[in-house]
Amino acid sequence: MISPKPMFKATRGFFAEFRSFAIKGNAFELAIAVVIGNAFTLIVNSLVGDIITPLLGLMTGNVDFKSLSFAARPDIIIKYGAFIQAVFNFLLVSLSIFVVFKILSGARKKLFREGEKSVPAHEKSSEERLLEEIRDLLKEEKSGSV
Repeated sequence: MISPKPMFKATRGFFAEFRSFAIKGNAFELAIAVVIGNAFTLIVNSLVGDIITPLLGLMTGNVDFKSLSFAARPDIIIKYGAFIQAVFNFLLVSLSIFVVFKILSGARKKLFREGEKSVPAHEKSSEERLLEEIRDLLKEEKSGSV
């Protein structure tokens, strides 16, 4: 007969690991990202369904993509228009997320570069100041010996 002690120990370990995961900031950031992503998807779905698809319909002779389908048999209807709509949604959502990511990463890089340049010498750690002095001395020594 198998002893239940290792099983309970593994279960406690699992719950302890889950608890540490759940209270980390990463889990909350992921939850926020999912909620924002869902709201963003609704916006893009509206953009595609209410603006882009009707415009495409005008360009193609008032064809509504959502209603495009054909009957393989009387009881089987293939709705390829809904698939086209889903592809447009996916492409626009991924393009929009990419553009937002590029804008935010560019702003973040610029912000961090400006933050690094604006740190006054007296706010740097003694270790950083010492390393800068050593660097400067080595530069002087190198330029003097050439």
